[in-house]
Amino acid sequence: RTGNEGTWIRVLPPTLPSYVTLGNLCLLKVLSDLTFFFVVFRGIAVGIFPTNSSQACRFIAENSEANIIMVEDDWQLQKILKIRQYLNHLKAIVQYKDKLREKMPGLYTWQEFLEVGKFVPDETLDRVIDSQKPNQCCTLIYTAGTTGSPRAVMISHDNITWTSGAVLQGLSYSLPPNNQEILVSYLPLCLISAQMFEVWIPITIGASLFFAEPDAMKVRGSLINTLREVRPTSFCGAAGIWEEFQESMNSTYSSSTPFRKGIINWAKKVGYKANTRLEDENGQNPVSFRLAKKLVFDKVRKVLGFDRCIQFLSIGSGITKEMQEFFLSYDIILFQTYGMTETTGAHSASSDESHKWFSCGKPMTGSKTQVRDEDREGLGEFHIWGRNVSMGYLNNEHKTKRIFDNKGWLHTGDVGFLDPEGYLHFASRLEDVIMTSRGERIFPVSIENMIKEQIPIVHYAMVVGNQARFLCALLTLKCLVNEDTGEPRHNLTPEAIEYCRKHNSKVTKVTELTENQDPSIDAAIQKGIDAVNKELSSESHKIQKWKILEKDFSMKGGELGPTMKLRRTYVTRRLHQIISSFYK
Repeated sequence: RTGNEGTWIRVLPPTLPSYVTLGNLCLLKVLSDLTFFFVVFRGIAVGIFPTNSSQACRFIAENSEANIIMVEDDWQLQKILKIRQYLNHLKAIVQYKDKLREKMPGLYTWQEFLEVGKFVPDETLDRVIDSQKPNQCCTLIYTAGTTGSPRAVMISHDNITWTSGAVLQGLSYSLPPNNQEILVSYLPLCLISAQMFEVWIPITIGASLFFAEPDAMKVRGSLINTLREVRPTSFCGAAGIWEEFQESMNSTYSSSTPFRKGIINWAKKVGYKANTRLEDENGQNPVSFRLAKKLVFDKVRKVLGFDRCIQFLSIGSGITKEMQEFFLSYDIILFQTYGMTETTGAHSASSDESHKWFSCGKPMTGSKTQVRDEDREGLGEFHIWGRNVSMGYLNNEHKTKRIFDNKGWLHTGDVGFLDPEGYLHFASRLEDVIMTSRGERIFPVSIENMIKEQIPIVHYAMVVGNQARFLCALLTLKCLVNEDTGEPRHNLTPEAIEYCRKHNSKVTKVTELTENQDPSIDAAIQKGIDAVNKELSSESHKIQKWKILEKDFSMKGGELGPTMKLRRTYVTRRLHQIISSFYK
């Protein structure tokens, strides 16, 4: 692809050996060795989520025609051994941690794997390095598959290097020798956004990178402990992580004394006012803000490990206006970004220099954005062009031609608008839009966020009503989670129990609400639904019926994808009978 919009270079899908990793790969130990492997053997890296089932692993390994699969430990190895007979292209499996339980043909330890490179002369390495081309596929990133089978997005070398540089032009990262960024990597590296913000950008700026423990992403995992130890200078968080921080801060607030609560409430008001106004007439923050910073904000940051963090980024969808306002009141400004796998994980970002509240910032310099097929409210589909746009989908020419047009524009399937100043505002995915029986188009995400804001006991809300007369809502409550399996339990969280106590209910489990239908909690939830309906201008947008589900949504249950996105198609299919009962 050249700088001329009309010139589009077609690149054949990769036919080189592919290389799959399964588990939490520790790049500090193996990055140099893997780089050597990729270059010498012309391997294309493919990632698999550590939580994937054997069948999910089989789909990716077959689709990418993987020759070598690397696993972290015996638990991950057993997944591959179950499906090994179906993988016709597989030549070897490498286990890079722990000892092998049983030696078998084609199974290697990490040390045995390293021995392979000793017989390759330096001349061969130099020749292969020189043959690398920017428009060749560097890695395959499989989409989360929230609406169907995952698709393998082909990311080129140029996609990665150009996007890394373009992102850095807009964000406030430091470079040596003046200052060195200190960053923490905790997201699964099979996500391109994780690779971009936790590998490629750190390499580009010479950052000091620390890898979190494998349980970092679990509920009440070790991430905060890692942050307190490392004290990063920049932090990139997905919506689920910011939500966990918010719950932790709320829990601390709930257990505080009335006097302490009063100070926190006062400080939050001061923080919100100061940050939305930014500065007073003299160019200095008021005395009240400096006092609030010393009494509350600095202490909160220290508890979270953010005492020297100057840049907070939010990646992926799911961050709500209410959540941004919450952190804003604690003097933590979340810079929202927008991107997708097909745009190498990034397309726009907010920053100190280019910032508008609740927007996703301005598109990167050198890329283009159009909003097409706008409705009466000015919302339309984002179409994107630039060197961050990927090569297409492996083994899926039909989908590639449908999503990437012949001039290189990516039809994202995301809906939103560009304001007059060029800031991008994301509203919803097209696939999430509800079409009523009257032909009205409704974006459910904003309604769902309002429900969660009005009813603090609700963890997930899913609005339904496609091709129906009115809207209804499926609600899950905040419950404790099995920290080993990630499966939700029936026991309510302390925050949810406190909510019940405030409404004169003694319940401690979800089943007590779904089976006995506690009148006081039902009334409290209905009051919250009524408050949401009051804020909605159109009658067709209002929630007419709702139901509490017996179990919270989770990755383990299949309702959430690996990036914590709601899999609406799956939930609709699985709960078809409940949804149908709303309209009988």
